[in-house]
Amino acid sequence: MTDSRIPFDEGLRLFKFAPLKELQLRAQKERIKRHPKNYVSFVLDSNPNYTNICDVDCTFCAFYRTPKAKDAYMKSPEEVMKHFAFAKSAGLTTVLLQGGVHKDITCDYLVSLVKLARKEYPEIHPHFFSAVEIWNAAKVSNMSVHDVLKALWDAGQRTLPGGGAEILSESVRTRVSPKKIGPNGWIEVHETAHKIGFKTTATMMYGHIETPEDVLEHLETIRALQDKTSGFSSFIPWSYKSNKTALRRRVHNWAGIDAYFRIIAFSRIYLDNFPHIASSWFGEGKQVGIDSLQYGADDFGGTIHEENVHKATDHINTTDLNGMLRMIRQAGFEPAQRDSFYNIIRTYEGIDSVELTKEGKVVEVEQMAHT
Repeated sequence: MTDSRIPFDEGLRLFKFAPLKELQLRAQKERIKRHPKNYVSFVLDSNPNYTNICDVDCTFCAFYRTPKAKDAYMKSPEEVMKHFAFAKSAGLTTVLLQGGVHKDITCDYLVSLVKLARKEYPEIHPHFFSAVEIWNAAKVSNMSVHDVLKALWDAGQRTLPGGGAEILSESVRTRVSPKKIGPNGWIEVHETAHKIGFKTTATMMYGHIETPEDVLEHLETIRALQDKTSGFSSFIPWSYKSNKTALRRRVHNWAGIDAYFRIIAFSRIYLDNFPHIASSWFGEGKQVGIDSLQYGADDFGGTIHEENVHKATDHINTTDLNGMLRMIRQAGFEPAQRDSFYNIIRTYEGIDSVELTKEGKVVEVEQMAHT
């Protein structure tokens, strides 16, 4: 907490009414204060899935399938390891692994994924399982969330992704994902994880039915938990992608570029206890992502070599390490490779490009469906 902390009501006025340029300048000052070096960090990662079967029917999701769907799948731990073999061949350092929510996902299954990954690919960091997956495994296994998280910790896991937060407002949750975790469930999982020792990220999916008040409630909630635990490494917002989702019947327009810049800048100002704010070339498009680095963000996410959730909405965006270097430099910064704890492990001053394995190269694509 800082001496100049912005309270909720003042923050709401600022978020709703401050000119975007004012927010940009304030956010840039806050960024420089925390990160005086001209680096923007990134991680070499992939985002595969172990199942697309899910029974919580989120209205904003085009990825999930019912158990009887022709393209439904549930992978064995050994099948999941094929994604790790690819990640190793591509020179990646992190695998962000997530899946759906259903009765066959037990604590033992999640633990087996961690143990096998740590045994066979110790050089790759397992950044596994959103809060709802852990909550579901606890329910299915008749265990507490604490005990599931402790079992994952004992198996060798140390970080959790922040997916599944959407907007941390009950008025929003009950309308877009009423079956997905309970009231305060996401925040309780992350608080429990922090107390055990995990580092986690916080996310927000905006641009659907939320109000500015809901956005501020979300940011206030994660800021308050950070005061208690200091367990969040980064805040990562992205806009709702409506194509092929049920919620599109109620949301007819993409939030737009300026809305993203406003969210990035305001979060850097309001989240005074968060070390990092991440913007995304992947979630919002390459040029928007590049431009967003001028609004207070100091991290640019990952190379995301495998991804299926956004792809299900026809939002397809690809790059590799050399593409990442180019984009960050185009924004006027120097690229710095990090690990999943946000430690810088390599910088690229004087290096325009590096030689990549065939698995590490991609054909760069940008195809985004916002409606």
